[in-house]
Amino acid sequence: QVQLVESGGGLVQAGGSLRLSCAASGSIFSIVGMGWYRQAPGKQRDLVAYITRGGITTYADPVKGRFTISRDNAKNTVYLQMNSLKPEDTAVYYCNLGTRLQNGLRRDYWGQGTQVTVSS
Repeated sequence: QVQLVESGGGLVQAGGSLRLSCAASGSIFSIVGMGWYRQAPGKQRDLVAYITRGGITTYADPVKGRFTISRDNAKNTVYLQMNSLKPEDTAVYYCNLGTRLQNGLRRDYWGQGTQVTVSS
């Protein structure tokens, strides 16, 4: 079993900052990467940021220059530092863990989600 434990969401005023954390534990054979997605009410779940085990990062255009993703491979933990938050960043943020199974197949896991609300 694999568990993802997220923390760090909350309510913040526009222009403020929050830091999300996601720790993975359990039977993980090989990690491909970890990342964050978000889903606002009535919208689809979209990629926010992703970091591979080798450190390659990807950011969605709306968060470039404001959000920074980082990871601690030893702790199987990924962080998302969110600065200059805007009301349109309001969403449920989901942690994603991409893994490779022993048979070589890809398997992804999701956290339970953490609410981020930015007030104007």
